[in-house]
Amino acid sequence: MMGTQTIEPQLHAAREASFTLVSQGNETRKALLFSLEGLLKAHASQIAEENQKDLARMAPDHPMRDRLTLDQARIEALAASVGDVARLPDPSGQVLMEGTLENGLNIQKVSAPLGVVGVIYEARPNVTIDVAALCLRSGNAAVLRGGSDADFTNRILVSLIHKALEENKLPADLVQLLPTDRVFVKEMLTADRYLDIIIPRGSAGLIQFVREHATVPTIETGAGVCHTYVHSSADLDQAAAIAVNAKTSRPSVCNALDTLVVDAAIAETFLPKILPGMAAYEVEIRADEAAYSHIEKAGYAFLKKATEDDFGQEFLSYKCSVKVVQGYQEALTHIRRYSSRHSEAIVAEDEKISERFLQEIDAAAVYANASTRFTDGGVFGLGAEIGISTQKLHARGPFALEKLVTEKWVLRGAGQIR
Repeated sequence: MMGTQTIEPQLHAAREASFTLVSQGNETRKALLFSLEGLLKAHASQIAEENQKDLARMAPDHPMRDRLTLDQARIEALAASVGDVARLPDPSGQVLMEGTLENGLNIQKVSAPLGVVGVIYEARPNVTIDVAALCLRSGNAAVLRGGSDADFTNRILVSLIHKALEENKLPADLVQLLPTDRVFVKEMLTADRYLDIIIPRGSAGLIQFVREHATVPTIETGAGVCHTYVHSSADLDQAAAIAVNAKTSRPSVCNALDTLVVDAAIAETFLPKILPGMAAYEVEIRADEAAYSHIEKAGYAFLKKATEDDFGQEFLSYKCSVKVVQGYQEALTHIRRYSSRHSEAIVAEDEKISERFLQEIDAAAVYANASTRFTDGGVFGLGAEIGISTQKLHARGPFALEKLVTEKWVLRGAGQIR
């Protein structure tokens, strides 16, 4: 692939291959995914070896290192998720509505594959398998443009996908891995003849670039600026556990906590409760003036004064900002201003306030008394996901199997004319 001047042959091949998958039945697609599940398990050590080559090129303290890592446990979990997707109902070919017109013409609205799905993503090789499994299960071809940081890992994963396709007598062109050269990105974004949709998954910068340059329809996923609001009625021990989990369980993912919003009435009592858990991970807290004074008194070692840029920022690391507010309405205003509309949470014993928050906050996932870390297609019972959509058209929340279809109208007649 290196040295090529265009990716058009790959895009054309994916389009042609997509036509062959439409005619394949549910059982063929299921068998394909079960083959892939077995191949991932059988080649786990080789996958891990290639992943180590990628990791060796990345600094040990790089915030994306956790996302890049595919160890034995993660490979096994990835394989299991492929099996989970295989067991889900086929979303394509479902009759959504049916009737007969007065002239006897039978009319159906039927779910149908999107066609060719393009995905641009960064240092997350698990996305390679998630996207391929979801697309193939739903009858779509996949064109993948992964980041150069994960190139060794992506190459072996795609080789196993191709092996599974060949074992099931399907064209390997159904899944294309594009070159990582940036020069080809704009060509992909404007490939209207070949791609039906593009899904960027990654940083806000990547999503903005795709938004500005794509002529292919896009659905944005990935960027998450997530808040947890601790209301004055909260169980403070519960709130501390939720906040620490949301920040520290896996900080490099899009559903991790970025800003903790705390009612002034409880700030002095509550903030010291989060510090032991945060200190265990050396979380850098960037606190506004009110929060800073409370945390400084407690002797927290990893404390900085917040600047305006610390609010509305997706940290993707062991950093978070803290904002003290004068009650619910100020919290609501702050979150609405800085949210990316991904995942937002409230911790409150006052049920009326919790229900107001769930109704009044505009986000793909809203939580009462739970960590935002649950926003995930697998956790939601969807098998896997391409990403978390923060848009409102076509898909919102986990972009999973059920959303990789569109609709078409099928009409059967006996010579009717108009």
